[in-house]
Amino acid sequence: MVKHQPLQVYERQLCLSCLTGIYGCRWKRYQRSHDDTTKWERLWSMILFGTFSLLLVWFYFWLEAHNDYNEFNWLLYNRSGEWSDGTVPILATTAAGFTYLALLMILALCHIAVGQQLNLHWLHKIGVTIALLTTITGVIYVSQIWCEEWDIISVSLQATGPFLHIGALAAITALAWLVAGQLARSERPRFQVVVALLYLAVLLGLYMAPLSISSPCIMQRDGLKARPAVIGQRGAPMLAPENTLLSFQKALHMNIVGLQADVAISLDGVPFLMRDRTLRRTTDVRRLFPERQHDDASSFNWTDLRTLNAGRWFLQDDPYWTVRRMSEQQRRLVGNQTVCSLEQLLQLVLRANRSILLTLHRPPQGHPHHLSWVNLTLATVLQSGIAQHQVVWAVDWDRELVKQEVPAFQQTSMRKQPVEALQQDGVSRLLLRYNQATAQDVRTYTASNLSVTLYTVNEPWLYSLLWCSGVQSVSSEAPQVLKKVLSPLWLMSPHEYCLIWVTTDLVSFALVLGIFVFQKWKMSGMRSYNPEQIMLSAAVRRSSRDVNIMKEKLIFSGKMPCAAVTTA
Repeated sequence: MVKHQPLQVYERQLCLSCLTGIYGCRWKRYQRSHDDTTKWERLWSMILFGTFSLLLVWFYFWLEAHNDYNEFNWLLYNRSGEWSDGTVPILATTAAGFTYLALLMILALCHIAVGQQLNLHWLHKIGVTIALLTTITGVIYVSQIWCEEWDIISVSLQATGPFLHIGALAAITALAWLVAGQLARSERPRFQVVVALLYLAVLLGLYMAPLSISSPCIMQRDGLKARPAVIGQRGAPMLAPENTLLSFQKALHMNIVGLQADVAISLDGVPFLMRDRTLRRTTDVRRLFPERQHDDASSFNWTDLRTLNAGRWFLQDDPYWTVRRMSEQQRRLVGNQTVCSLEQLLQLVLRANRSILLTLHRPPQGHPHHLSWVNLTLATVLQSGIAQHQVVWAVDWDRELVKQEVPAFQQTSMRKQPVEALQQDGVSRLLLRYNQATAQDVRTYTASNLSVTLYTVNEPWLYSLLWCSGVQSVSSEAPQVLKKVLSPLWLMSPHEYCLIWVTTDLVSFALVLGIFVFQKWKMSGMRSYNPEQIMLSAAVRRSSRDVNIMKEKLIFSGKMPCAAVTTA
């Protein structure tokens, strides 16, 4: 009597159930399928991949834009009139969306690895669509109000490019296991050729990617210039309210070489420090002068300005998340700050023997000092007794008059111009945003004895990058952070980088080649099975997925022995 063995012994597959259940809500065995994925589901897989890639770039953009979060919030304030930290909801939603799509991408790759049909559940399709539309909306919005910030991607890649290249190469190398398995199992030559060529093109592109990576930090160590000097922009605004005496005093304890301040002119001709057009954000003008809260700051006389509190807003808004770390005594000191005059700041700079960088805001039309604003500021500087060479003058208006009156001022331009034009105007220094000057620009200006100061530099990675570029000084809102950067975060010679590049490529190539050979050998062994061997292997409790697939193929091809057709 012939005893028939069952073709397949069903066993619990918890891992596979979780994969198909979470991705496509297919929790039961009969709901799974090894059939080819439909064209509609392939389209959704492409949408998922595209959305994930877009969100990855968006996430990277916001991580690197941390240097300029305050700038973004200030732009939002100028549009809405109300202060709020707009980066918090953006970062929260971006992180949540990226995590969600990363999980779906991992599940999709696992489906491909185990040969399951891709069938994204409709709820996930809605989630992917929402993530795609939200990201596109965010990109459009940023492009409208903050378009210059996109340069942070190209700037940051100079600092992160070599490491991102290694990470991307590791990911593509690991993906070789999945690609090799699909090529080995597939019986469609056209599919094999297309997938192989696509994978090899991506791999070859990554191997050659370092040819397009350029970074100032890839240099000989003996070519590194002196550490860039740090200028406290509006003092130390992360530690105390901006443009107040307390803020400047704290900055002076951070090993800075100078202070930068925004100067406005009051109605009665007193230069005072204020960045905004109005007083609403940084004073309690809404409480003392509610009917004038939207008026230009220059429309107030100095007597009224002195009555305003310029510190309570800092405690209430906590724009840099630093108030919680303050002691009670520090909070009382912050809460008692008032609007600072230019004369008070100059006296502080004079005692500390530091330089001062002045950026002036011209009063609006109809102001009594609309034409004499430069003269008033200049007279206040000269009366303070500060040495002329300590003043960095960043005002183009009446520059010739200023040069005649005080020839020792460091004339500074905030516009990027050719060297010849700057020298003709008697300019000895440039004050530019960090994305407006490349390493080559810095070398060109330095060779012509023109000093370059870049703003706003708050992050160590950006400071390190500019250090390697040869920048002489930077203007920062975070001097307490840059004080701790005593050397560039990373620095390697071209020879060292070339060695790392070649070694990484060779290791990756060896791993990819080994994976493809192993997968080919594995499947060639499976194809050597005959029907009788597969029938006998059915008695094994834990048969491999490849054996099960081969059994199914034999059944549908009609090559299975009759005795083995009996099922459990």
